[in-house]
Order: sequence, then structure tokens, then C-alpha cells
Amino acid sequence: MFEASHPFAFFDYFRVPYGVASPDTLDGRSAGPAPVGRLRPAGTPGNPVRSLFWLRPAMIPGSPEKICGLGRYQLADFILFGWMAHNAAVPGLLRDLGHGWRAAQTVTDADGQPAAAVWRDDDGNVFLPFDPGEVMHYFWSEKYRAVGRSAASVTARAAALRGYYLARPVLPRALQLRLRRVFTRVQSRSSFPGWPLEDNLHDFYSWLFALVTELAGGPVPFLDLWPDGRSWALVLTHDVETDAGYRDMGLLRDIERARGYTSSWNFVPLRYQVDDDVVRALEDEGCEVGVHGLRHDGHDLESRRTLEQRLPAMRDYARRWNAVGFRSPATQRHWELMPMLGFDYDSSYTDTDPYEPQPGGCCTYLPYFNQEMVELPITMAQDHTLFAILQNPEAGTWLRKARLLRERHGMVLILTHPDYAGDRRIVDGYRSLLDEFSEDDTVWHALPRDVATWWRNRAASTLREGAGGWQIAGPAAAGGRVRFATPVPGDEGTR
Repeated sequence: MFEASHPFAFFDYFRVPYGVASPDTLDGRSAGPAPVGRLRPAGTPGNPVRSLFWLRPAMIPGSPEKICGLGRYQLADFILFGWMAHNAAVPGLLRDLGHGWRAAQTVTDADGQPAAAVWRDDDGNVFLPFDPGEVMHYFWSEKYRAVGRSAASVTARAAALRGYYLARPVLPRALQLRLRRVFTRVQSRSSFPGWPLEDNLHDFYSWLFALVTELAGGPVPFLDLWPDGRSWALVLTHDVETDAGYRDMGLLRDIERARGYTSSWNFVPLRYQVDDDVVRALEDEGCEVGVHGLRHDGHDLESRRTLEQRLPAMRDYARRWNAVGFRSPATQRHWELMPMLGFDYDSSYTDTDPYEPQPGGCCTYLPYFNQEMVELPITMAQDHTLFAILQNPEAGTWLRKARLLRERHGMVLILTHPDYAGDRRIVDGYRSLLDEFSEDDTVWHALPRDVATWWRNRAASTLREGAGGWQIAGPAAAGGRVRFATPVPGDEGTR
């Protein structure tokens, strides 16, 4: 349906059909200098069509600061992070790509001052002063956390995190809780990412869909997010952190079993003894087992060297347990190191969580890729955080967010711990959450490995137009559905 001069990450992610043509042959003329990419609806040769141009900062020769600035920006009602082309540089970039270019939509910087703009020309072409793929990457990888901060402050924050993991084992549990409760007063001051729901990236997706449907002049097909016509996903996961939690697995599993749910259980192999018959019993019930680090001491991902030393043992236990998934203890994470783990999926990122020792979040409630690894973000507040740290009396936060994610066609991936299930608020809250959606026929009840497999199949599939309309080609054809983003303002179907 579209042709592009270069890969367009937004279309790749949503599986919108398009082809990549040579920049010198697209539409019979040059698509512009290397720093500019071009996307256009596929049309009849000779007939004018409107194009979307976008900045490609990585292809700017020399220093990108001459043309653009790295920062936090506001466009419409959402925040962006990345490189943004200065208005003064845009006419030079677009000199041979249209006529009558003008700044049409202002982009402001972190101080609220005009910094850039979305440009339009007399023929209806549009220029984005940023790279949508880079914007997505800055959110997913949490790279946004370093934007606007000095190298010294980033180093100091990393050192503080290491210090926390070093000190935690010698601090009494009661003191740990008191310190974390006090620190929430500081953490809650952060306005971004929003908590308990962060919508900026998904608002950006909706804005882009509205833009490409405008250019196409009609609905734009994409591959549905979930299989078999389901509109959202519910994924239950547990981290078993101690021997006490291992003994108390029934406090949560019994609630699920009584309601017909299955779940994933992540074990720490060198912190307590995990019996093979327990693993087999979970598998026989249709549950999944994953690896939760090696010792739960905060060192697995502190450096490449440490990870390389520990990885063989973790992989041995993964083979023993038929485990294809990983979650880092205390959701410690390092974007560049995660793919080294070699698991099918990782579930160490949160969508948003200011209250963890490593705060932040990937800002999405959908899966995504880090190289070949599928990332399944934790999209619900952790039980310990919600009840023990924030002292919530009941599960209202869980229920409200789950309903919002259902409306947004997202993934409700919850993490609970049998270690803390002696707290009646957690048990009652978990029971309420499962009861809330037990009769919902729009939900896909899935294990993490199922979601990872589906997301890989989806990424390996394409849409092709035939006599009967758009069809799915590839491994997602069996369960996939074609959906359409429409050029109707505020259409929720694109979320």
C-alpha cells in the first residue's frame, strides 16, 4: 500500500504493508539527501501523491548538532525524546522535495519554548523533523532517562543503584521497608513517566496513524495486535524470591487453579532448592517456568563480564526446566546486555514504575523487540510496591488500570510473589482481579511464552492485497486478523 525510500520502523512494528524502493528511483526522482527518508502511498505512475518525509539523524554527515538538537520535546499532547531538526535547517533539507514548505505544527522544548515544527507544503506533503523509529527506541530502551542529564549525573545514578544492591542484603527487612516508603516521597515527584498509566508513546502511535491515513486518503491496514480476534491479553506471572515463597506457592496458585487460570513461575536456581517434580507438576497443569536470575543478588546484569560468567549456569537451568523466559531480580535491566541472555523473551522492563530501585519504564503496554529478544513489559504495579510500600488498602489501582489497558487493546501483565502472599490485601486483590475478567470473552488468557511466540509470528508476517481484500502471509495467518486505522479523528482502533 505504501512505498518508502528506507525502512520505516513504525510500519514494521504495526505490520502495515509497504515496500522499500531505491531512493533514486522512488517516484522517478531522488528521494532527497541521506538525512531525509520518504514514504508515500503506492499510486499510478505519473499521478501526484502526497508524501511523508522524515529526518534520519543517524545519516547526517559530520556533527548532527548543526542540523538538529537532542532533547525532550512536546508535540500535540504527547512528549517525544530524540534528535529534532531546527527550523532554520529544514528549508535546506527540503529544497528539492516540494514547494511552499511552511512550519505547520509547533514542537516545543522542555522549557515550553518553540524548538521545531512539523512542516507541510502546497501539495500536502509533510515533513517530520524527527525519526519515528528513534523516538520509539528512546522509549523502549529507557534511553530517554539520560536525555538532558550530564554524564556525571548518569554515572552517579548508576553508582547509587549498585550501592543499593550491595547494601540491601545486610539491612534488616523492616529497615528496608521504612527507607523505601520514605523514598517514595521523592520518587512520586517525577512527572514522567506517568504512573500508574503512561500514554505518551501510544498517543504518538495514534497521531502517526492519523497522519498516514490522511496521506493515504482512506483506511490503512495493519496486522491485529492479538490472535483469534481477541482485543487484549491477560498474562499472569510470579517471581519466587525465597525458600519461604517456594513453600507458599499455593497461596496464589490455588486461586488461579480454582478459576481455570494458568501462569508463569520464575525461580532463582542458586538461592533455594527447586525440585524437578515441582517443575513437572506446573507443566502438567499447563503452567510455565522461567529463570529469575542466578542468585537474586543484583549482580547478574551489573556488567558484561559478570553476565558472561553467570550465563552458562542460568542457561543450564533453563534447559533443565524447559524455560524460554527470563526476568531479572528486582527488575534490574541493561538494554545492551539483555539480548546476550539468549532467552526467547525477557520480562524485566516495566511500562512505568517510579518506585523501583531502578525506576523508569519502557512506556508501552505492548510487546516489542530488543534485537532478537521479545520484551514483555510488566504493565501492572507490583504487589509488594502497591501494598507494602505504598500501603494501598485494596486492589482498586490494579482493577482501574486493567480496565484502561483493556480499552486500549493492551497487555495486562501482572507480577505477584508468593513470598508476600501472607498479606491478605495481596491475596484478596489478586482474587478480585482474576474474578473481574474470568467471564470476559474479549481477552486472550496467555502464558508469556505464548505472547512471545505470537509476537515473533506477527513480526514474520506481512499483509498482501488480493482479489478478496487484504490477506495475511506468514506464520500469523492462522490466528491473525487484519484491522484498519481510519482517518477519523480520535479513532481508538489505532491504539
